[in-house]
Parts: sequence; structure tokens; C-alpha cells
Amino acid sequence: MVKLTPELIEQSAQFTNPVRDRELDLRGYKIPVIENLGATLDQFDTIDFTDNDIRKLDGFPLLKRLKSLLLSNNRIVRIAEGLDECIPNLEEVVLTNNNLQELGDLDNLTPLKNLKSLSLLRNPVTMKKHYRLYVVHKLPQVRLLDFRKVRLREREAAAQMFKGKRGQQLAREIGKRAKTFVPGAGIPEKKQQPTGPTKEEVDAIKAAIANASTLEEVEKLNMMLRSGQIPGQFKKGVVNDAEEVEEVEEMEAEMSNGAYH
Repeated sequence: MVKLTPELIEQSAQFTNPVRDRELDLRGYKIPVIENLGATLDQFDTIDFTDNDIRKLDGFPLLKRLKSLLLSNNRIVRIAEGLDECIPNLEEVVLTNNNLQELGDLDNLTPLKNLKSLSLLRNPVTMKKHYRLYVVHKLPQVRLLDFRKVRLREREAAAQMFKGKRGQQLAREIGKRAKTFVPGAGIPEKKQQPTGPTKEEVDAIKAAIANASTLEEVEKLNMMLRSGQIPGQFKKGVVNDAEEVEEVEEMEAEMSNGAYH
């Protein structure tokens, strides 16, 4: 276990990633707490905390430039309040393979008005009834949830489910939060499972990035590559370009119709 110090930040890898963002690589240090990020001098668009021991998403100074947080394979059980005041321009959060338990535990992401992409795969919360519609209802700004585009029909279903007094009551009932977290207690150890894609899957996504015709496609594919989440059309090294293009076109059509506002 390594403390996140200004010295560690300074010596960690810093580079420009495939979507031309400045990225800080803090993978695999078994960092328990996010701290001392003021030492970054707000010079990064992306910070990668994959494969650490972080239990709470907090500890951020004001970082106006930060757009992407990669937090797969940690032990996160809590999301702090007030993140919008510290990281107001955050667009992407990858929380794959953490310990978020209850739907209400996600509510503190609501004020992040620029949040477009969120992954909660392999968190217990994804097994809750009405999980996806609850997130769509609470986070209408999110366009990509668990690497699946939020469809217009999902937004309509969520609006129908949670409308009126009965809908508000339902949201309160299912949106409970986990019990207060005590550091070092009550968190079951997780068996780390192999999560990385195969070489063939990585090659398939890289080929798709090279052939992408829009920035949206490049950003989505690069996010998949970095997080290790490979959708079905890539599983055997096969890329369905038509499907990707169709999805982007549908997203643009829905945006033009005000579906995301």
C-alpha cells in the first residue's frame, strides 16, 4: 500500500493519450486514499486510478481541467458530496469492479452536470431492481451507461416510472443508501478476477479507432480500450463498423431533438 504523495505524482507516467488528452497514470500502487492532487497543478484531462485500494471517491481539490476518472478494480463504497465543486467539468467516470451497493449511493453524482459516460459494471448496485432506469432518471445528463448508449425509449420509460407522487415515492423507496461506512470495517475482500481483454480484442478496437470517422467514435472506443470492457461485436476480433456508425447517428439525432436536455 502506497500513500499518494506529491513525489509519487511527480514520478508517475504522464503522457498524451489517443484522444489527445493529457493523462496521469497512477495504476497499481494500491493507493488507499485520494489526496495531494493539488500537486498536479490541474494539468491533466484524465487521471487513471485503476487497480488501487481506494474506498471513497473524494479528496479532490479544485481541478477544472479534469474530464475523465478511471477507477476500475478498487474498493469504492462511497461517493462524496460536492464533487461538482471540485471537478465541475468531469465527463467520464469508470467505476467498474468496485463495491457500490445501493442505488442511493449514486445520487451524489447527480450534480456533475457534464457527466456523459458512467460505468458501474461489476458493482453490487447493478443487480438492484430498476437499476438502469433509476440511473437514467437521476442522471439525465449521462449518455453512455455501462458502455451501452442510453436510448430515448429508456428515458421515456424512466420518466413514466418516476413521475408524479407515486413515482417520487418509488424513487425514495428504492434509492436508499448503504449504512455509514467505518474505515477498515465491514468491507468484504474481493477476489480480483482477470478483467483484461485478449490481444485479439485489443487489436480489433485499435483497428476500429484507426478507421473511426467521428470524434465520438474515437472517444468511445478509446474508453473501452482503457477500461478493458469489450462489447459483443469485438469479442472475436470482429468489428461491426456499421453498428458503431448507426449508434453515433442515433445519438446525434436524439441530441438534436433535445433528448439530453
